[in-house]
Amino acid sequence: QVQLVESGGGLAQAGGSLRISCAASGLTFSRYSLGWFRQAPGKEREIVAAINRSGSSTYYADSVKGRFTISRDNAKNTVTLQMNSLKPEDAAVYYCAAAMYSGIYYQASKYDYWGQGTQVTVSS
Repeated sequence: QVQLVESGGGLAQAGGSLRISCAASGLTFSRYSLGWFRQAPGKEREIVAAINRSGSSTYYADSVKGRFTISRDNAKNTVTLQMNSLKPEDAAVYYCAAAMYSGIYYQASKYDYWGQGTQVTVSS
């Protein structure tokens, strides 16, 4: 049974930092591309960042480029999103997702497995 479990969400002040992680089990982690998505109340789920199987290529939404960093550790089956210079508009539930493809994908429909989400709140 595949499980993706996010952790590390919480409250941060605007301009501050948070680090969220996702631990995967039940799958051959290195065969999956990974992504972080977020969904704020009343809004569509949107891609935040994605990373390919080896970690050699990444994708960032324009809204987070230069502030967020996605990384993965295939030995530990984890993917991490380092979020710096947080803004109130970054507040959302953040989800990690895994796609059994070799590239990088920003479409939610490409992803096969999803975590339950972790709340990120940013105070102004």
